[in-house]
Amino acid sequence: MKTISLFLVLMAVWLLLSGHYTPLITGFGVVSCLLSALIAYRMDVIDHEGHPIYLGPRIIFYWGWLVGEIFKANIDVAKCVLFPKKFLRPSMFTVVASQKSDLGRVIYANSITLTPGTVTVDLDDDKVMVHAMTTGSADGVKGGDMDRRVTKVMRET
Repeated sequence: MKTISLFLVLMAVWLLLSGHYTPLITGFGVVSCLLSALIAYRMDVIDHEGHPIYLGPRIIFYWGWLVGEIFKANIDVAKCVLFPKKFLRPSMFTVVASQKSDLGRVIYANSITLTPGTVTVDLDDDKVMVHAMTTGSADGVKGGDMDRRVTKVMRET
């Protein structure tokens, strides 16, 4: 099942990125995605965390929320670029990730980094060291909304 879903994901990404839909090129895409999925199967690298199909639609809703947060953070960074004396307040702090799995902690750390104005500097067990450009972005991470949402996405099915 995981091999089939890996093939479907590879094929969807290939179709989105290719832009060429002639029979020959599409055939090459199908063959390359099929070979990639079969090689991954033979190497036994398709595991629970490497191909997390169990997250289902919860991750899609999280991505939608994250896009909104990225948009708001872009405005915050733009204000910082235009008026650095007023808005630029860099800080370094540590927050605790409440996720139980490695995948959950990585999703949380990557979400912090994807949000402009914040960067995950270190991830050690459940401690996440973050650099923030503004007090608003620091307060956003410290508030814990992102942590709660990632934990909700990662809840066991």
